[in-house]
Amino acid sequence: MAEHITTLISEEKVTERIQQMADQISRDYEGQSVHLIGILKGSVFFVCELAKRLSIPVSMDFMSVSSYGSGTKSSGVVRLIKDLDDPIEGRNVIVAEDIIDSGRTLSYLMENLADRGPDTLRLCTLLDKPDRRVVDVKVDYTGFEIPDEFVVGYGLDYDQRYRNLPYIGVISFDE
Repeated sequence: MAEHITTLISEEKVTERIQQMADQISRDYEGQSVHLIGILKGSVFFVCELAKRLSIPVSMDFMSVSSYGSGTKSSGVVRLIKDLDDPIEGRNVIVAEDIIDSGRTLSYLMENLADRGPDTLRLCTLLDKPDRRVVDVKVDYTGFEIPDEFVVGYGLDYDQRYRNLPYIGVISFDE
């Protein structure tokens, strides 16, 4: 089966939008610091680019939470694979995700983190796919709203491939 990728969002548009998001977060937290939590593996590119552009003090940690297998659809089973290294109690926490799809993973994660006593807890995503939502999730910062297509690039993968693409592409398959 051959795979083809067409560009959905160019590298330039991704970079520009991340800067706009960083500017907004920096305004919202002016005079404060934020603690970014990147969700592995997909958010690595996004969270690093976002952190570089923030004009306020920032610290970072990572978690690995998954509801995907090796296919193109969410399995619906949420697993915590790697927890945080440090406590978040009393901190301004922003969870940075590559994409929000069904909402299952993020709903679970946000409840889990809220129970840990952060001062504030917000959700930031590069991509939002609202047509696939089955669990309501409040997203505070959204890069792009996209249609119900399977996307790769900028950290998003298909079976652990294509994360390194510098743009967001739609993957299609030829039999």
